[in-house]
Amino acid sequence: MNASLFARFMQAAPADPGQPLIERPGLPPLSWQDMLEASGRLAALLSRLGLKPGDRVSVQVAKSAEAVWLYLACLRGGFVFHPLNEGYQPAELAYLLADATPALAVCDPAHEALFRTLAAPGCSVLTLAADGSGSLSRAAASLAPDSTVAERQADDMAALLYTSGTTGRPKGAMISHGNLASNATALVGAWGFSPADRLLHALPLYHAHGLFVGLGCALMSGARLLFLGRFDPAAVLAALPAATVMMGVPTYYSRLLQQPGLDHEACAHMRLFVSGSAPLSPDTFHAFRARTGHALLERYGMTETGMNTSNPLAGERRAGSVGLPLPGVELRIAGSDDAPLPAGGIGEIQLRGPNVFSGYWGLPRKTAGAFTADGFFRSGDQGVVGPDGYLSIVGRSKDLVITGGLNVYPREVEILIDSLPGVAESAVIGVPHPDFGEAVVAVVVAREGAAPSEDAILSALKQQLAGFKIPKRVFLVPELPRNAMGKVGKTILRERYAQAFA
Repeated sequence: MNASLFARFMQAAPADPGQPLIERPGLPPLSWQDMLEASGRLAALLSRLGLKPGDRVSVQVAKSAEAVWLYLACLRGGFVFHPLNEGYQPAELAYLLADATPALAVCDPAHEALFRTLAAPGCSVLTLAADGSGSLSRAAASLAPDSTVAERQADDMAALLYTSGTTGRPKGAMISHGNLASNATALVGAWGFSPADRLLHALPLYHAHGLFVGLGCALMSGARLLFLGRFDPAAVLAALPAATVMMGVPTYYSRLLQQPGLDHEACAHMRLFVSGSAPLSPDTFHAFRARTGHALLERYGMTETGMNTSNPLAGERRAGSVGLPLPGVELRIAGSDDAPLPAGGIGEIQLRGPNVFSGYWGLPRKTAGAFTADGFFRSGDQGVVGPDGYLSIVGRSKDLVITGGLNVYPREVEILIDSLPGVAESAVIGVPHPDFGEAVVAVVVAREGAAPSEDAILSALKQQLAGFKIPKRVFLVPELPRNAMGKVGKTILRERYAQAFA
């Protein structure tokens, strides 16, 4: 049996391929047949360019139906989809393209010259604009659709997603067809997806939430996608009456709460709101339920594992908890020796199951260190499981900042700040923010006789980092607090600047 994720999606496809798959405001709907033909042409193009199964396709483009077709073309051709955040700057792109060694890079037409400079010899570069135009679409238009689906094993890589580490060097998580299929199947069952559902999709496609969870649930269940190019609170509110399910990060829901029209009537046709990618505050949970009558369903996942736990569809959705393990997911709380802790003990969340990735691209030593001797993935997150099985996360991977649902590892930002003229050292932390959940903040010590300004530091960083990684504030201080071993006291800094955006 072909374990290709695309083949699994087609098992859920409607008998009539003329049924709508994607609906977009102000545009004609796109059917399953449209998807089959467009993704087939793109798969044929990629093969004509010389790509072989397992080759990487690096993609930095705006969200569009055509970007979805490209992802599906990669799945059906056996190529590895490598999405890139639209905000990545040249220095970030240079590293990622060099590490992933793609055979094809697809970018916005405005960035074609940059990509041709960054791409290695032998890597083709094509363009795709937000409206679907570009050299990729032109090259595929005249080709006959490839109707085949490449044979894939469950452990063959389907996607390569990069996640930063404490060293500041992003690591490529190798996500397999089996990982994605098992997780999408578990979520469709846990969240009750069916062909009758209409998923309001306002998430980006470069992130696992929108790419794997959102698209995966819809395509694995035969549901329809109501597609918004980006999150806009007014547009989301206007689309809710036509939807049944919405997925978002906590920032989406806090911004929706600022819309006067958000009430029970606006959400009357909705059956489920899902929140993830960042901690959901109890205040947002309770305020949303009071305004709409819906309890947000919070879940817990990671790039390396997909979704691990979820509050129940039928049952108590508990504020401050990420719920129960999904079917097939083994979860334990372990001590520093990897031994399971007694019930109620606080320790590291460790995970095992068909959803867990195989390892980091080209980094066998880091892969080995990420797993225990008995095969559990070390999440780095600290948690506790209550007597009724609900998981609560009490701490996160060392120093990780989650701002607007996107992960920022401070070391990556610190390395760049420390290299700036006049900077002696820096510490980057996350502090509470009313809109983003957390905001990135930099605390900087200047070299003697040379004090860079906040504006100068931010200006320099904007040339090198994606916007979501840029500190919202820079505080210049005489020295950083340290413990007896000389380690920077980031807990002290987080307390000191906790009210920076209050």
